[in-house]
Amino acid sequence: MVRMLAWSWDAVLVLCLAVLVDIVLGEPPLRAHPTVWMGRLIEVWYRSGRKLEPSMQRAYGVLLTVGVVGLFAVGSYFFLQLVARLSVPLIQIIIAAVLLKCTFSIKLMRDYASDLASALKRNDYTEARSILRHLVRRDPATLTNNQVISAGIETVAEGIGDGIASPLFYFALFGVPGAFAYRAINTLDSMVGYKEPDFANLGWFSAKLDSIVNWLPARLASILMLIAGKLLGESASRSWRILLRDRNRTESWNAGWLMSAMAGLLGVRLEKPGHYALGDADHELSYTHLNSAIRIMTFDTLLFVLVVVLIISSMGLVINNVC
Repeated sequence: MVRMLAWSWDAVLVLCLAVLVDIVLGEPPLRAHPTVWMGRLIEVWYRSGRKLEPSMQRAYGVLLTVGVVGLFAVGSYFFLQLVARLSVPLIQIIIAAVLLKCTFSIKLMRDYASDLASALKRNDYTEARSILRHLVRRDPATLTNNQVISAGIETVAEGIGDGIASPLFYFALFGVPGAFAYRAINTLDSMVGYKEPDFANLGWFSAKLDSIVNWLPARLASILMLIAGKLLGESASRSWRILLRDRNRTESWNAGWLMSAMAGLLGVRLEKPGHYALGDADHELSYTHLNSAIRIMTFDTLLFVLVVVLIISSMGLVINNVC
């Protein structure tokens, strides 16, 4: 029987196959995507919560988070246990890898960012703003041309954390159920974790929890980003200086680390009007900086996967020695 624990060599195979599936095939159909199922469930439960008095909504927000996270984490665990009973080891590894792939997105981010860079290269800012709507919450129509480029780079940098590093980190610790638990938390935050009045009470717990679980992966990914940038010929020393100076300028505990590290590597100023400005304008923003950000994201992801393999291997050796 394949060991469906996080700390086994089988987990390394699952991880490598999941990354390969993502790079080659990308996202599954929406109707079969677990994240879409999470979103639909959250929407139904959120509608019920809106009917409650404000004093009850905060408690409901906790129950909403625990319910969604528990359902998908526990559900994925028992599903894999069932697969282990009914199939051969190779099938178990493939199914676990497909499930894990559904918790992170490398190809999707690269494709959107590359399409955005292509539109910017053609000076087609109408198309660029249309693409950007898939990547950011802010209204692209209100952004200047430079702010469009900045938003694209910011999204790539931040996406390394919640789109790639965090789910893989929790897979390393807790297996596929850990990755699903993280994806549920992050989906809750993206849907109801806003600070707008409609979400203030229902989304407070998921927003706080998302910040907590992203804390360590974001910082690890930021440090690895400096190494990735150095390997690509960018200035790691400048990035380290900007990271130390600007990491706390964003409202998010975590996004500022990734975005300021990226700003420092590229030697550009990243700005969300009315919220933050990161980095120094050593160079004027252009589509080439977005292409560079995509390359840095790719190398950072590779380094993070290697770190996850080391975590899995090390913990597996410890467990085997203890047992």
